[in-house]
This record gives sequence, C-alpha cells and structure tokens, in this order.
Amino acid sequence: IGFCEPKDAKYVAEAIMVTQRDFGDRTNRKHARVKYTTEDYGPTWYREQVEKVLGKKLGEPKPYKFESRGDLYGWHQTDDGLWHCGCLVPIGRVKDHWRQGLGKIAEELKGGGGFRMTCNQQVLIADVPTSKKAAIQSLLDQYKIAHSNETTHSGMRRNMVACVALPTCPLAFAEAERYLPTLVGKLEGVLENCGLKERDIVIRMTGCPNSCGRPSMAEIGFIGKAPGTYNMYLGGDFVGQRLNTLFAESVTEDQIIERLTPLFKKYSTDREKNEAFGDFLVRTKVVKPMVAGRYWWTIPEV
Repeated sequence: IGFCEPKDAKYVAEAIMVTQRDFGDRTNRKHARVKYTTEDYGPTWYREQVEKVLGKKLGEPKPYKFESRGDLYGWHQTDDGLWHCGCLVPIGRVKDHWRQGLGKIAEELKGGGGFRMTCNQQVLIADVPTSKKAAIQSLLDQYKIAHSNETTHSGMRRNMVACVALPTCPLAFAEAERYLPTLVGKLEGVLENCGLKERDIVIRMTGCPNSCGRPSMAEIGFIGKAPGTYNMYLGGDFVGQRLNTLFAESVTEDQIIERLTPLFKKYSTDREKNEAFGDFLVRTKVVKPMVAGRYWWTIPEV
C-alpha cells in the first residue's frame, strides 16, 4: 500500500495493527485477518487509516519481488563485520544433541552474540565476532547441529513447519509436530528417487482447522481431522503469495505417499526452468489456483 523508510518500519507496523484492531472483524474467526479487512474496505482506505494513525503520509509503492521466504542456513557476514549462522532445529524443538550443543554455544557467546528464533521455527546464531566463529563452528560440528545444505538432509526438511498439536494442545485432532518429521523422512526417499531431494518444497502440518502451523500457505499442507487422518492441500506458491487448494479429504499416511509420488515424478521430468512445485501443480491443472482467501474454506473442483 505504500513505502516507508527503514527507520519508520516499526511505527508503520504498529499503525497497521491499530487499524486492524479498530476495524477488523472480531465476530468471525474465519474473517478476522488483515487481508479480509483490506479486501472489505479496499487498499486505498486501509492506507488512509494507517497514515492517520502514523501521523504522516506513506511514500508511493515501489516495485519489489519476493524470491524466497525460507531461512538462510550456514554462515553469512553482515556489513558490520559480524557473522550469523542459520541452523536447522526440526519443528523448533530444542532437544537431545541440539540442546546440549546450543547450550555450549550459549556459553561461548557470553559477552558477544546471541540467538534469534525465526518464523520458520529455526534458530539463527547471531552477531558472532570473527574471533569466536571458529569455536562456534567446532561446536556445531561436534554436536551435529545441521546448518548447511549437506547437513539439513533435504529441501523439504529445510522448509517444514508444524504446530505443537498433540499432546500439548487440547484443540488438536491429529499429530503434527511429533509426526511431520517422520512423514518428511518417508517422502525424502521418494524425492531422492526422483532427483528432487535438494529441491526446496514448503510442507506444513497442523493438528486442527485453527491452522497454527499455517498450512494454507504451503505448497503441500495438511490439516488434522482425526488421529492419523488429514485434509491435504496443494498448490500454494513458494514465496507465500498464493494460498493452496483442497486436493484430498481424510487421507492417511499411505494415501498421502501414494498421491504425492506420481506428482513428484511428473514434476521431476516436466517442470519448467526454476518452476516451484506449487506453481507446477497449478500450471498442470492438478489443482485450481486459489485466487482469494475468502474461497479457501470452500470445496473446489480440482
């Protein structure tokens, strides 16, 4: 809806949330998000409200393009000379050797550096001075904390997200956090046979329709219906600008693998250059594109 300078970003974000607080639909959970408020009132109106709260005008929108929404793994250096290392912590659960290793790294970082949690349930070891980089790398290797393409196993594993579900959440109908790594492990075998193991594919799972695992934004999404049973959604785009579409209802693990295997095989041979899996499914009409969020809860003809 507009452009702001980096120094104003947090104030613009606050103004967006205040506008949603005052005008969003608080009576219907399925219609309670910023995107629906924007759709109901129009982007021009929403911008005017944000500017009113902000106390000044936004600049005119500038061209932009999202190419990825995943995390950066491995070491990266920023302009301030500090180093940052993205690490894979499956589904964000710090346990076993991850807990021991990150604990040792925390001790090493005393006096400089720290941890940041990402929105994809991973960990970023941040603000590491050059003098400590080698010691941190040694600990990463010692405790086998995945932080590179070679150690994160697959593109799908690098892009999996799940809600906590059972046994923690009383709303869950099915497993998510405890089960998705197992399912991904079985799908990795299929992907390797198709030559797609390193291909980034976004897969997400949630234990109930409240969708805390954000499955609607995945190229492959699952919503729990009962223990071991899920609705399966396909066709979201890789960068998160198109929702997916209901593909199959009440499927079990065997049925999931049975349905995805021929799609992976076809994707491996028929995809266009740099075409993501979700875009391929839409282009080849495996599913229809989800053109608006208000249609997501309907049952489409796929």
